[in-house]
Amino acid sequence: MDPQTAYDELIGRSREQAILASCSAVLGWDEQTYMPPGGAAHRSRQMALLAGLHHERATDPRIGELLAIVEESALVAEPGSVAGANVRELRRTYDRRVRLPRTLVEELARTISMAQAEWVTARAASDFRRFRPWLETIIRLKREESTCLADSLASGGSARSVYDPLLDEYEPGARTTELVTLFEALRRELKPLVAAIVEAGSRPAGGGAGRDSSAAADAAAILRRRYPLERQRVFGEAVAAAVGFDFRRGRLDVAAHPFCTGIGVGDCRITTRFEEREFGDAFFGILHEVGHGLYEQGLDELHYGSPLGEAVSLGVHESQSRLWENLVGRSRGFWAYWLPMARRIFFDALDDVSLDSFHAAVNHVAPSLIRVRADEATYNLHIIIRFELEQDLLTGALPVGDLPAAWNQKYRETLGVTPSHDAEGCLQDIHWSAGLIGYFPTYTLGNLYAAQLFATAQAELGDLGDAFARGEFRELLGWLREKVHRQGQRYRPADLIERITGSRPDHRALIASLRGKYAELYGV
Repeated sequence: MDPQTAYDELIGRSREQAILASCSAVLGWDEQTYMPPGGAAHRSRQMALLAGLHHERATDPRIGELLAIVEESALVAEPGSVAGANVRELRRTYDRRVRLPRTLVEELARTISMAQAEWVTARAASDFRRFRPWLETIIRLKREESTCLADSLASGGSARSVYDPLLDEYEPGARTTELVTLFEALRRELKPLVAAIVEAGSRPAGGGAGRDSSAAADAAAILRRRYPLERQRVFGEAVAAAVGFDFRRGRLDVAAHPFCTGIGVGDCRITTRFEEREFGDAFFGILHEVGHGLYEQGLDELHYGSPLGEAVSLGVHESQSRLWENLVGRSRGFWAYWLPMARRIFFDALDDVSLDSFHAAVNHVAPSLIRVRADEATYNLHIIIRFELEQDLLTGALPVGDLPAAWNQKYRETLGVTPSHDAEGCLQDIHWSAGLIGYFPTYTLGNLYAAQLFATAQAELGDLGDAFARGEFRELLGWLREKVHRQGQRYRPADLIERITGSRPDHRALIASLRGKYAELYGV
């Protein structure tokens, strides 16, 4: 067989697998949004069957034969070429999958489907004991998965940590030891910054240009006034559409935990959760998931089903959500444009609120218990806690039964707060019930990448704050489309960030961004 014919068959098979995976994605979305609780057991059997079928096709020896033919040809010789990137990533995926027995894949899918339903119930009852046996099973299965994948890492070589193969699934090329060093450097900078803000009483400093004395009020209380749920949805959808989310190719629904899932070309689903007296929960949840959705909607449709039509990593995916949520959505320019509309929609809540006060409210800093409600300054400390805990769970250094106590201790030590019950402690996130061990670090990587990308965009496009104040967001979106979205998996995550920004991933841009913002708001 000639290399071009082999390559065409390889891409055809990849697209069939993507369509099969999209069927699982639809069922997963439905499970979190509309499926009645009584359907959990049947859904677990559906998911297990689909996972088994996908695994069978993805590990077909024919794929290995096709890869071998193409890898020896001139098709892949040019660095950064479409064929070269596709074959590189298809080889990586194939090598990972053939190491996993179908029985393990099916057991994981079945267990995860049931575990997520049990997590919802356990979280509602704030009862970790109910969820504990499911987490013990998931940890056992993920250890087995790690063992199978130990020699399949993106940059070659064998795993140095049981955590490495699971991390590599979400952030190809990342290694535990490197993240430990990076996150420790970030923590050293964050803790004194947070402490300085807390010492200042978490109140904006007076005397800033355009500031008024009302901005020194209890900023967080503004977001806890009454915001009718349906109006929150109307406002959130209006903002989502204005920044570029295409509702002809996407939709917004309600779920226990906000998420985004790209079903396929022309179908991207995002969710949030609404609370009448927590405006920030839904609004920034929507903006966060819109960032993910913009990435999904910005992928090159011509390459759907191949690596060039897929996001490069969860860290880069997270950079898009955090960029729109924080660097855009919490900026003064953004609210200079949107606050007048918000006042009309939420007249009773915002009639007496100035731009300074509202800008301070959405950037209020205080150590807290819930990750998804955490402010920009403390958020990464929440992630570092989870990163450390799930490593200890995997190695066995932390027995699953001791997780609530270990969680609470780390929160006391790191943030100075202690959960009063499991729902605001170790049961608050869906990730472990979904088997997403190794996922949490990508949130902090996303924050680091986002800061680097935004600083570069600002340097190339000019003052983005002025553009936001005019309601202009498309120039930034166009820049991200070109630099990030359309690239797919042409480059590995760290290489992509370096090509765009000129620097390898590090924490300096994020710290500079935070210090600049909080010096203005809090005088620290």
